[in-house]
Amino acid sequence: RQTQAVCIPAIHLHMTAATMQVSQKGFEKAQEQLKLLKKDPGNEIKLKLYALFKQATEGPCNAPKPGMLDFVKKAKWDAWNSLGNLSQDSARQKYAELVSSLVSAESANQKRDASPEEGRHDGYETLIVTTKNNITKIMFNRPDRKNAINHQMYREIIRALEEAGKNDSTIAVITGIGDYYSSGNDLNNFANTQPGEVEKMAKDGAVLLKEFVGHFIDFPKPLIAVVNGPAIGICVTVLGLCDIVYASDRATFHSPFSQLGQSPEGCSSYLFPKIMGLAKASEMLLFNKKLTAAEACAQGLVTEVFPDNSFQKEVWARLEAYARLPKNSLAVSKQLLRNMEKEKLHAVNSKECEVLMERWLSDECINAIVSFFQKKSKL
Repeated sequence: RQTQAVCIPAIHLHMTAATMQVSQKGFEKAQEQLKLLKKDPGNEIKLKLYALFKQATEGPCNAPKPGMLDFVKKAKWDAWNSLGNLSQDSARQKYAELVSSLVSAESANQKRDASPEEGRHDGYETLIVTTKNNITKIMFNRPDRKNAINHQMYREIIRALEEAGKNDSTIAVITGIGDYYSSGNDLNNFANTQPGEVEKMAKDGAVLLKEFVGHFIDFPKPLIAVVNGPAIGICVTVLGLCDIVYASDRATFHSPFSQLGQSPEGCSSYLFPKIMGLAKASEMLLFNKKLTAAEACAQGLVTEVFPDNSFQKEVWARLEAYARLPKNSLAVSKQLLRNMEKEKLHAVNSKECEVLMERWLSDECINAIVSFFQKKSKL
C-alpha cells in the first residue's frame, strides 16, 4: 500500500509535466502561425486572442481598470478580466485552438478564391460581387461577424453599387452569406476611436453614411434585397430604398436605435411612416420593436415571404425571369416611380446624418455603446 501511495502521485506529476510541455509547445507554435495570417480576423477575435495570451503568460487580470472613455484599453481589460480564474494551461490550449481555427478558415478561403466563381468581380474583401445572367449580385461576406458593416465594407458597397449601375446587368440584388443578412453597423467602428478623435470619427462617419445612403437613392436600375436571415440597423432602414424585398421566413427586422442612444438613418424617418403608417413606424424606430418576416410583409416593408427550405430556389428562379425583361424599359420605369421624390430623400438623408453626428458625440450614446461592450465581454 505504501508503494502504491508513493507511485500514484509520481505518475500523476509526470503526466502533468508532459501535458504542460506539449501545451507550451503548442502555444509557441500558435504564436508563430498567427504571424502568418494574411487577413485581419476582426477586433472581436483579436480581443479574445489578446485576453487568452495575457491569461496564459500572466494569469488572471492584474491590471488597473482603464477609464470609461479609453475604449481600446477598456475593451482589452474587459476581455482579459472576463476570463476570471481560467488556468494558464487552459488559456494556452484555448489560444492554440483559436489560432488553429483561424488558419483553417483562411486556408479554406484561399482554396475557394483559387477557383473564382464565374463572372466574379475582383478587388473586394468584405463582399462577393458577381454578374451573371443579367444579374449583378452583391453579397455581404463577413459571416463570422454576422455580416456587420465596417468602414471598409461601407466603401466596398458604394463601389459595388456604382459598378452595378453602369454595367450591362438588368437588375442588382443584395443578399448575405451565412445565417445573417446583416447585423448592421459594426460597433467596433466606435471601439477603435481614441478619446481625442471622437469628434473626427463622428464627422467622418456621417460623411460616409450620407454617401452610402445616397447611392441607394440614386441607383438607376431595379434594386432587390434578398433577406436570407436576421437584418439589423442600417441594413433594415435602406430596405425602404430598394424596389423589391424578398425574405426568408426566418428573417427578422430590428432597428434598435434608441437602445444605443442613436437615431434613425437610411431615410427611414421619412419612408417608414409612408410605408407602414406612423404608429407602426414609431413602434419600430422609437421603441426598438423587432418584426418577424410575416409582420414586415403585412406592414409593407417586405414584398413577399418564402419558406426557408425553398427560399433560394424560388427567389432566384423569379429573379432570373425578371432579368430577362427589357433592360431599358425597367430602368426608365424605375425612374418614373422614384424621380419625383429623389430631392426629398436626399434632404432627409442629409438631416438624418446631421442628427446622427450629434448623437454620436453625446454622453448618452457613448455610455450606451460602452454598456454594449461591457455586456458583450461578459458573454
